Amino acid sequence: MFENLSDKFDRAFKILKGHGSITEINVAETLKEVRRALIDADVNYKIAKDFTERVKLKALGENVLSAVEPGQLMIKITRDELAELMGSTNAEINLSGNPSIILIAGLQGSGKTTFSAKLASYLKTRKNKKPLLVACDIYRPAAIDQLHVVGEQVGVDVYSDKENKDAVSLAQKGVAQAKANGNDVVIIDTAGRLHVDEKMMAEISAIKKSINPTESLFVVDAMTGQDAVNTAKAFNEQINYDGVVLTKLDGDSRGGAALSIKSIVNKPLKFIGTGEKLDAIDVFHPDRMADRILGMGDVVSLVERAQQQFDEEEARKMQKKIAKNQFNFDDFLKQIQQVKKMGNLKDLVGMIPGAGKALKDVEIDDDAFKSIEIIIGSMTKEERAYPPIINGARRKRIAAGSGTTVEDVNKLIKQFNDMSKMMKMMTGGGGRAAMQRMKGMMPNM
Repeated sequence: MFENLSDKFDRAFKILKGHGSITEINVAETLKEVRRALIDADVNYKIAKDFTERVKLKALGENVLSAVEPGQLMIKITRDELAELMGSTNAEINLSGNPSIILIAGLQGSGKTTFSAKLASYLKTRKNKKPLLVACDIYRPAAIDQLHVVGEQVGVDVYSDKENKDAVSLAQKGVAQAKANGNDVVIIDTAGRLHVDEKMMAEISAIKKSINPTESLFVVDAMTGQDAVNTAKAFNEQINYDGVVLTKLDGDSRGGAALSIKSIVNKPLKFIGTGEKLDAIDVFHPDRMADRILGMGDVVSLVERAQQQFDEEEARKMQKKIAKNQFNFDDFLKQIQQVKKMGNLKDLVGMIPGAGKALKDVEIDDDAFKSIEIIIGSMTKEERAYPPIINGARRKRIAAGSGTTVEDVNKLIKQFNDMSKMMKMMTGGGGRAAMQRMKGMMPNM
């Protein structure tokens, strides 16, 4: 996400390289490129112009320390302004009330039903809630069935009634069902509608009035750029929602909607969709997103994702095995499966400071681990448990069984042995030396 914008910002800041100080001339040249980058990213011209004016005022008003390079200072100022443009700090979802009632609205095809299931999964797994999904789309064929399917996939109950053709009544009965069943959150999935359709807009207004939601969210496809912003504005004027959800942000290399929506609508971006899987949802953090746009990574989000997948007790057991030199291919496979659960691999790489920029032209497939898993799957139980027994004959058999070459098997075993040694050093007293070696290895990985 934001790949094009990140590249253009990077080129803009190169103008300041080699300059000993910030001047009106080099700032003007840099900000001309920044403004052009924002407009190319489908950001409204007025927003782009106002943004660069604010950066210019701050840049020329700074007392630059001799230790700080102009380029670094400019990036810092731009980063802070980007975060401010997108909302400054993250806005929490309102879960007050018993039950909390969340109304989901948006255009047709924006991903409301999928997001409803993602939100239910998020609240269940990360907030320890017991949500109920309510199917109020009485128009789209198979909409109710779709909600049941995704609800089952995330382990959340769904209330529906195909005989009832009154969306307002369905919403009310869904809330009543939640109260009867002890659900503490109700998520109302509504039909997609255009803001110019008076009948449909009257319906969503009536639903909102009848259930008085604690939170109403407008779901919009990030890839529609300025159209997303304009639609968000029109819907807000009609139903005055509490926050915006941008779906398909992982497929949006420009990012205009994410950068513009807060300024136009004056409502916070609360969630973003980062992939097709039902756990691919993130709380939107403006400051972290600003860091990512400027190539600084997002270590905090990376750690949070890791914490969601890695069990502390399991980690302690693993550490003991590493210290005793007992780390094996079964453990290695388990680690790979946990990493895969953290989300899209290219997205994860983008969270590592500098890595996204270094690997921007490298295709990182979500199936990148597949060949490793196949090779390990061709090993016997004994070989996975005790790797040193894998001799030349065994390597030939493993290669034949996995449809790979002996060279591929040798390469994997070497990488496994190198990683095992590194992990042993890091659990012992040589942690600093190991980190230095890892740093040296990075360009070759």
